[in-house]
Amino acid sequence: MAKFSVRVNGERKTLSVDADTPLLYVLRNDIGLNGPKFGCGLAQCGACTVLIGGRPVRSCVIPMSAVKGPVTTIEGLGTLDKLHPLQRAFIEEQACQCGYCGNGMVMSAKALLERNPAPTASQIRQALNGHLCRCASHNRIVRAVQRAAKEMRS
Repeated sequence: MAKFSVRVNGERKTLSVDADTPLLYVLRNDIGLNGPKFGCGLAQCGACTVLIGGRPVRSCVIPMSAVKGPVTTIEGLGTLDKLHPLQRAFIEEQACQCGYCGNGMVMSAKALLERNPAPTASQIRQALNGHLCRCASHNRIVRAVQRAAKEMRS
């Protein structure tokens, strides 16, 4: 076991875990955050996406020893009383049917909007390309990101 100190959603956490423990397991099992989902365990579906230092990463394959920078999960974006514009837009556009992919889509969209506050539909699709949605909500997801982008700009 190794000791790690990591900032998660603005809060410093000190944990004793094996260095090769995936960040996803630490977030869910040790910290109690259930936004990031276990999907494939191979970094192919995007359900586990979180931001590390503002960049989207697949937390299922990032060992704790490789976490360098603050971690943001979907729980760190907004609150029930004050949703982040992306969270609100996903709800308003009914972008998530089962909700399993939603975490990863929102987190990658957040990173995109930080880099590009006015992305085209094509740029949104490209940024979310590695995320699997079996419910076929892709068009609503793109509309949700466009809606959030517009709100965040005004």
